[in-house]
Amino acid sequence: MDALTCNYIMACLLAPLRPTSLSLSVPRIRFGAKPPSNAAPAPIRLIRNSMSQPAAEANPDIPKSDTTDVLVQYVVLRRDLIDTWPTGSVVTQGCHASVSAIWSHKDDPITLQYCSPENIDSMHKVTLEVKGEPQIVNLSEKLKSGGIAHKLWIEQPENFPTCLATKPYPKSVVSAYFKKLKLCK
Repeated sequence: MDALTCNYIMACLLAPLRPTSLSLSVPRIRFGAKPPSNAAPAPIRLIRNSMSQPAAEANPDIPKSDTTDVLVQYVVLRRDLIDTWPTGSVVTQGCHASVSAIWSHKDDPITLQYCSPENIDSMHKVTLEVKGEPQIVNLSEKLKSGGIAHKLWIEQPENFPTCLATKPYPKSVVSAYFKKLKLCK
């Protein structure tokens, strides 16, 4: 990535939520945002391999990775618990891990963008499953060794891992760690 692209991305991430007279003259990138009604129609390019349905706008002035790389949070549950615990209890474990992962990284620029007022109603999460405790611990170790920030939720007072959730990331950064896992059904 060249310096100009890097500076552009940082400016977009750090741009204020509300435009002011001092704001940068860099267009804000909003995932899933609709163009203003007075804007000229732009050609539409569908996003392949995305969990989202909305298409990204094609704009030659915006680096490709900014329009096609959705921000996503991965949540991984244990199949053995899904089969034996009440559904609500398993969902609660996933919620604990998700909130913990986001709160622990609340000052991270990607997390701020993921939770921004413009994006809060269009968050992307992918919920996957592993067989049991050894697999979730193994996944946590792989993520840790790859530098992927996440929360392995340890249920108390039982003191055993029930699920994990990543902090929000661009999908291209983390998807390889999860490609062999099944969607949770």
